[in-house]
This record gives sequence, structure tokens and C-alpha cells, in this order.
Amino acid sequence: MRPRLRLPRWPRAASRGHRGDPGGGHRNPGWFRWLLPAGVAEATIPLSPQLLLTLLPCGLALGLVILPIQGLSALGFLLQRQWHLGVPGLFDPLLPLGVACGTLTVLALAWGPLALGRGGGISGVEALQQQSPAPEERDLALLGLRGPAQLARLVLLAGTHLAGLAVGIESPAASFGASTLLALRRRLKVLEALPLPLAAAVGAGAGLAAAFRSPLLGVTYALEELSSERGLPLVLPTLLLAGVGTLVTSDLGVPARVQVVLEGSPPLTLLPWALLLTVVAALLGVLFLRLLLALTPRLQGLLRHHFLPTALAVALLLGLLAQLSGGLSLNDGSLALGPALAGQSTSPRWAVLPRLISPLLALAAGAPGGLMHDCMALGAVFSAALVHRLPPDQQAMLVAVGATAVFSAACRTPLFCAVFVFILQNNGRLFPWLLLASALAAAIGTVCGGPTWNGFQRAGLEGLRPVEGGR
Repeated sequence: MRPRLRLPRWPRAASRGHRGDPGGGHRNPGWFRWLLPAGVAEATIPLSPQLLLTLLPCGLALGLVILPIQGLSALGFLLQRQWHLGVPGLFDPLLPLGVACGTLTVLALAWGPLALGRGGGISGVEALQQQSPAPEERDLALLGLRGPAQLARLVLLAGTHLAGLAVGIESPAASFGASTLLALRRRLKVLEALPLPLAAAVGAGAGLAAAFRSPLLGVTYALEELSSERGLPLVLPTLLLAGVGTLVTSDLGVPARVQVVLEGSPPLTLLPWALLLTVVAALLGVLFLRLLLALTPRLQGLLRHHFLPTALAVALLLGLLAQLSGGLSLNDGSLALGPALAGQSTSPRWAVLPRLISPLLALAAGAPGGLMHDCMALGAVFSAALVHRLPPDQQAMLVAVGATAVFSAACRTPLFCAVFVFILQNNGRLFPWLLLASALAAAIGTVCGGPTWNGFQRAGLEGLRPVEGGR
């Protein structure tokens, strides 16, 4: 009998950062970590037909959970359109008063009875990915994904969007997606084939994808930001959940998506300017992140020990900023981002200041939301002010590059950042430029930016630990 040829097996080792599910399993490190572990992971995580079929109705449930978040976001933009955007001279006292009173109410709830709902809620998903967490750490990570915490977060989300606080729905959508799949996993035995960390990452990626109606966006988010798993055990369930979830959700709450498909290749004469803009915008993203990391512990310390004067000051400042900017400082900046990505920006040159200050205050104060759209909007209004003399199509291209650069420098997930801007603008020929800008900006952010915002929040997860008396 002829001897069988045995091919050498890939060495098995812990993945970068020693992240993984507590049940073990080995993952391959290095540059091929997205592709090679699939064969290894499938040996321990069988994707049975029963499991995949069960995920289909789970996707419908997840989409129904995301719909209220989209509706609250759409309501916030509807209220923002009552302002004369970018026209600060027109004064209606009810508008800034509504912002100030709404902000004060959200802060009173977020630092009082609804404290579990503070923040975007995604830090628990990331904490679950750590290698063999202790039971106490695991319970702490799950605390923000349980029903009471998410109910509190939903109430805070309603107040946040009514007040126009400058945060996006990305992190809450991912958090609610993770909670939904984990709740279904506790009730459906077939879903127990997905380890707890993997189920949390799959649900979070699918939740984000459903909110923005892009399964590809959810997969790249789960791959780059959330999961220690790679290959089909992560990609296929996320695609199934997200694909079905997008059938239920709508385009509500995403006004930044360009409705007209932009065509045309970027001229090579723009490449030097695109590279220069990438570097400058990346430094702006680093500045935004460093200011946020410095402001957050100081502002939250003041809110803990001197709540009333600090909350009043934040509320009055945000109301004044909304009045001075004509409402441009409100929400996540999508109403400025969308026209800029279409090459039709109407934002004044000074719009970068309210789009920088307002998200810093809202995020540092613990508003339930993410910074993704805030970063893109900041990059868009900054870039639009620099390229306003160019033809509209070239303006749109460079604005997309600038938005990607600020976003990637702050978040350091280059593929996800490029894909996010791409799905908003819909210019496939510009996508290689976005990838280049995103990779360069992520490198600049890694060198200059310190920890990421999600890493900073994950490090502060100890603040959710219950103490004696149930607080």
C-alpha cells in the first residue's frame, strides 16, 4: 500500500492579546489570523444546519429590537431640522432651552437610577473576549448586557435623541444585538453551540449591520473590533443574522447615506492632496481622541462628587453651543455629513468647532452612544472647508478621504472605517483610496493616539461593579 502523504499542520497558538472563549480552543497568530483559524475553529464549533436555520428567525427578532433605536434616531434628526442649521442669528428660546433641559434630565438619570445604561454598552462584549476570564469578571462583563441595563439604556437613548446630544447609535445598536442573541441563546439549546464570547460578538456585529442595513459592515466590525474568533464560525452566523435583520429594519435614522450613486474614478492629480489631507485629518482624529480621554475622567469625577453644578454647566454649555451654531452641534453630525459626502456641503467653515466640542462633552458625560458618526462628521466638515473651491465630484472624494482618516485615526479599525464611509457614499471606484487613507490614519493613530475609546471604556468596566447596598 502506498504511504499517505501527510501535510504539515499549522502550529496552534493563542491569538494576539490572548483573547478567546473560556472553553479553550487554539487560534493561529500572525498576519493570516483572519483566514487560517477557520479550519481549526470549525473542528470545535460545528456550524450545523440546525444551528444555521435557527439563526434565521433570530435575525427577525434582532431586527425588531433595532427598529426602536432607528426610530429614536430619526426623531432626533426631525427635531434638529427645526433649527436653521448654520444660521446662528435666528433665536427661538424654546430650542436651546429644550436642549439644556433635555441634557440635564439625561444626566440626572444616567448618574442616578439608570446608571447601568450609561455609555454605548459595547465594552461588555469586548471584555468577554479576554482569555479565560474569572467568573467575577465574566459576570461583570455581562452586567451591561442584561435586560435591566438595556432597558435603562433605551430610556436614556430616548432622552439623548430628544435632547440632541452628539452621539451616534452604532454602539447601542451593537449592544442591543449582542443582548438579543445572548438572551435567545439562554432559551434555545441549539444556540449553545456558539460559545458565549462568540455569540456576543456575532450579535453585536449583526446589530450594527441591521441598524445601517449593511451585513458587510457588521462582519468587518466583528472581525476587526469585537471577536477573538476568525473564519466561518464568526462570519457565517453574522451574515445570516444581519441579512435577515436588514429585512426588518429601515433607513430611518441614517440621513448621512448619499441617495444618489456617485460614479467616476478619482483623478490621479488628487492623490498628493488626498495623502496630505489624510495626514492632517488623522492628526485631527488623534487630537479628538486625546481630548476625549483626558476630559472623561475629569468630567465624570465632577459629576460623581459635584453633580448639580457640573450637570447644569454641561447642559447650559450644550444649549448655548446649539444656539451659536444654529443646531449644527446637535446629534451625531449626520445632517452635515450627508451633504458633504455628496459634494454639496453647506456647513460654514467654523462648523468644525461645534462638531468637536459637542461630542466631547456628550461622550465624556456618559451619554449612551458611540463616536463613529461624530468622527466622520468632524472629518467631513473639516475637509469640506479646505476643498470648497474644487468641483463637487472632487469635493465629495476628498471629503470621504478626510472623514475616513479622522474616523480611522480615532478607532484604528482601518477596514471597518473604510467600509463604513463607502456604504454611506456608494462610490466603488474611490474605495481603494479609502482603504489607503484608513490604513495610513490608523498607523498615525497607533503611534500618536494612546488607547482607543473602546479600550478606555473596557478598562473602566470596574465602575459597574455592584457594591454593598445594590448601588
